[in-house]
Amino acid sequence: MSTEFLITSLVIVLLPGTGVLFTISTALFHGKRASLYAALGCTLGIIPHLIASILGLAAILHASAVAFQILKILGIIYLLYLAWGMWKESGELRLQGKPKEMGFWMIAVKALLINILNPKLSLFFLAFLPQFVPNNSELAIVDMAFLGAVFMCLTLVIFVIYGLFAHYLRKYLDKSPSAMRRIQRTFAGIFAFLAVKLATLER
Repeated sequence: MSTEFLITSLVIVLLPGTGVLFTISTALFHGKRASLYAALGCTLGIIPHLIASILGLAAILHASAVAFQILKILGIIYLLYLAWGMWKESGELRLQGKPKEMGFWMIAVKALLINILNPKLSLFFLAFLPQFVPNNSELAIVDMAFLGAVFMCLTLVIFVIYGLFAHYLRKYLDKSPSAMRRIQRTFAGIFAFLAVKLATLER
């Protein structure tokens, strides 16, 4: 594993994508523990895309217009669903309330689906991982699996840090419910925008 891979992966993970935004919003509106479940769910949501890339299934997805469009449409619908849920909850925000135990697992499932239903991830790993596999490697699949595992570990650590930082900010925002409401509606708008952006994605 090269230093170049680590640095590139770190930069990619640090970029604010849907997983980062979901983890931050979860920390702000549901607390630190909930954000840990969100980070875990987002990380686990990478696994199907890694497997698809390693086994070459991502190439089939890229080649099949129908499969790609189906996954993209499901992703768009899900992002709009999240946006609507955040907007709706902003009208009845309860800053001091804590989700039930089942609520934490539901947050993890939501985070999981965010990445599973993102067709860009399969195409990303299909293009990204092979660049760092040695040309003379006799176990390319094993090498890609190892690189994917490292990428997932980086993702989990960075997302947890994002969540903890957002939870720290929450302490200051708790004093202003109106500010929290505006922030939550802003996140709703961002997820709606991401849905529109995904709709314009081409293979």
